[in-house]
Amino acid sequence: MKRRDLVRRLTAAGCMLLRPGGRHDIYLNPATGKKQPVPRHTEVDDNLARHIRRVLGVPE
Repeated sequence: MKRRDLVRRLTAAGCMLLRPGGRHDIYLNPATGKKQPVPRHTEVDDNLARHIRRVLGVPE
């Protein structure tokens, strides 16, 4: 999955960028209070993208 598609899904579900980093950005879901790092690679593995969405509470 492309990183930009994953970020679009996260922001559409209400998640927000908590802080940028060198290799990862930290996203926060204010509804649940959960934080999760998102790698800054152009391509994110599908299993990792699924895990990030699951932790942040974003529906598939």
